[in-house]
Amino acid sequence: MQIFKFYPPLLLDELKNMFRIGLIINPIAGIGGAVGLKGSDGLEILNQARQRGGLIQAPNRTEEFLTELKPIKDDIKFFTLKGVMGGNSVLKEGFNSEFIIIDGIPTPTKLFETNSSFTKAAAKKMIELNLDLLIFVGGDGTARDIFESVGSKIPCLGIPSGVKIHSSVFSVNPKAAAKLLIEYYNGHSHLRESEILDIDESAFRDNRVVSKLYGYLLTPYLPTLSQPSKMESPQTLEEKNNQMRIADWIVKQMDNSENDYYLLGPGTTVRAIAEVLNQEKTLLGVDLFFNKKCIVMDLNEQQILENIKNKQVKLIVTPIGAQGFVFGRGNLQLSPKVLLEIGLKNINIIATKFKISSLPKGKLRIDSRDPSFDKKFSGLHRVLADFGEINIIEVI
Repeated sequence: MQIFKFYPPLLLDELKNMFRIGLIINPIAGIGGAVGLKGSDGLEILNQARQRGGLIQAPNRTEEFLTELKPIKDDIKFFTLKGVMGGNSVLKEGFNSEFIIIDGIPTPTKLFETNSSFTKAAAKKMIELNLDLLIFVGGDGTARDIFESVGSKIPCLGIPSGVKIHSSVFSVNPKAAAKLLIEYYNGHSHLRESEILDIDESAFRDNRVVSKLYGYLLTPYLPTLSQPSKMESPQTLEEKNNQMRIADWIVKQMDNSENDYYLLGPGTTVRAIAEVLNQEKTLLGVDLFFNKKCIVMDLNEQQILENIKNKQVKLIVTPIGAQGFVFGRGNLQLSPKVLLEIGLKNINIIATKFKISSLPKGKLRIDSRDPSFDKKFSGLHRVLADFGEINIIEVI
């Protein structure tokens, strides 16, 4: 169990005229998610994502964050790069800003012409600017770049925009990031050492999870606004038996719905269903089953829509361990468009008793990248926790 060190909150009388915030956006973060690539690190994967029609998400996520900062707009100043790595967003939202110039980085920065070296160079430059906080928008790979560049020299906070967001350096969503910043500005939030976790994307796409702790960033922290690190399911006989009993119940439901198709989402808890059926299943992908057989594996958003058209479909998903996210972490191919096509009443959540016990504040979360859908899906949901055992848990 990680023991956090906490640091004193920022005091208003220590502010130097304006609250000085660095902003670095990884503009392609999350582009590989909906198209089933499970990440966006590396030029080859980026090119595949572009060919498949991957969506740009980071600018919208940044603008959600900036909109929520309007109450303290006159008290803050952003330091960022011109173009897609920050300047476009702060100018669009009308914030006071100053642009930094770095040798080797084009001015302005342009979409699909940025890379991790830009992030690292910008972060290193910001060490010289006497910032109060550095905001970055991206995923675990971006967090690693920030850590390698600034270490513990600047307090940092991540806005989640990637595919795999396992680290605890992020807020739970962009609006939460703004609220956390405001609380920190007002002296109501301490700093803590937050974990940076990342996985090997090549192993990830090969159906294996290889996770590593890379270090810690100092981040503002409040339990309702800060995201915990992802926790793997324990490799115990009790956990495995719990998964298998859940799977047995789902298979029993399949016996009573012969005309239904089943989409099985990522995770070991869901994979147990395929094990009971003696069928293959991708650990980290979305697979389609009919008559207890896997008929299509590792579908992206568009492929899901094509394969479920005019069909009665039930979706089985499990939340991310310790974080509690049902959608928006590691399963972006299950987009709001897909979920609305399936129908909310046909979404089935399963979770072992251990996983339920690890939920933050006993609640599930959603961060689908569509705030209107998140609001629609929020509320009380049935969660299958054992053979025929239903828990009612709130999704927020």
